Amino acid sequence: MTGKPARSSSKRGHHNVYVVFLRNPKGDGKAGYYVGMTGLTPEKRLANHLAGIKAARVVRRYGVRLVPTLYEHLNPMPYEKAVRMEVELAASLRKRGFQVFGGH
Repeated sequence: MTGKPARSSSKRGHHNVYVVFLRNPKGDGKAGYYVGMTGLTPEKRLANHLAGIKAARVVRRYGVRLVPTLYEHLNPMPYEKAVRMEVELAASLRKRGFQVFGGH
């Protein structure tokens, strides 16, 4: 034992990216996704969106559920990586032809 405190949690970070399934957000019968990042758990962040707390309008109106298969393998991460990953995840979904909101 070296006497140094464990730092794995600080290197790993506590930020998360998340994806919300949106039902018919453009009124054209097609589903969409909202991509975001948060210091909260994805579940708590979605609850806040749906409750109108720092909510994206599209999620509050059309948000149905989280899609953990698209993000849970990525989380958690440091803030800087989460900022980049949000953009990359949104771009990846757009490239595959999905309607994507958020992902700044």
